[in-house]
Amino acid sequence: MASYPGLPVFSLFNRDKTMIVSSIASFGRYCMFLTQVFRLPDKGKVFFNRLIFEINKLGVDSIPLVIIISLFIGAVITIQMTINIVSPLIPSYSTGLATREILLLEFSSTMMSLILAGKVGSNIASEIGTMRVTEQIDALDIMGINSANFVVLPKIIGFVFFVPVLCILSMFMGLVGGWFIAQFTSMLSLEDYVFGIQSFFNEWYVWYGIIKTVVFAFIITTIAAYYGYYVKGGALEVGQASTKAVVSSSIIILLADVILTKLLLQ
Repeated sequence: MASYPGLPVFSLFNRDKTMIVSSIASFGRYCMFLTQVFRLPDKGKVFFNRLIFEINKLGVDSIPLVIIISLFIGAVITIQMTINIVSPLIPSYSTGLATREILLLEFSSTMMSLILAGKVGSNIASEIGTMRVTEQIDALDIMGINSANFVVLPKIIGFVFFVPVLCILSMFMGLVGGWFIAQFTSMLSLEDYVFGIQSFFNEWYVWYGIIKTVVFAFIITTIAAYYGYYVKGGALEVGQASTKAVVSSSIIILLADVILTKLLLQ
């Protein structure tokens, strides 16, 4: 049988073209989904009750995770900075300063959001996906209720509203983790560490971290809800949708991090 060297390239081109078309179609459906979500709720009291419930479920329940991770990461950053800053030309308080800048600029916003994407995003996608496969969402539609607005909007607003608290808590606990290293080890003095975290402080870095976290929270909740809302099949597809939600939101968070850094710190 004759071989055609050009066919694999042509097939690869068609596959890439199909992937691009599929991505554009998915983005269009995502935008239409958001227009369905962001509408005035039918009953304000019901929406408020669900909002409080989602704040507690998605936000308050994430506090222990944020505290534990931030505490240990702050301690690790302090240890690494102490080990690597060995030049006599670098002031001893630089460890505290570097720890503070890393926590404020990147960890407490981007890295923490990536971690929350795994916890909160998978929770939202699996919950809404289960409602879809068990026909609960179809039942809401039959009753004339805007199911996307009723189910998804409280989750988005609740998490976006509470996530600045998690961001500030992460910043604080990260610095506390570094303080423990300075207090209970001989790697650096407590006075140098405290002076370092106070030196050359820029208030905008705190706001920069909060702004990024709010944007990332919107990305996490909307993408997870999108994948869960349009899941088809059974329990296996719900798990797959949850995985896709976490992967997609993590990639978009990293992309948004680059864009926001360029816009907010230039």
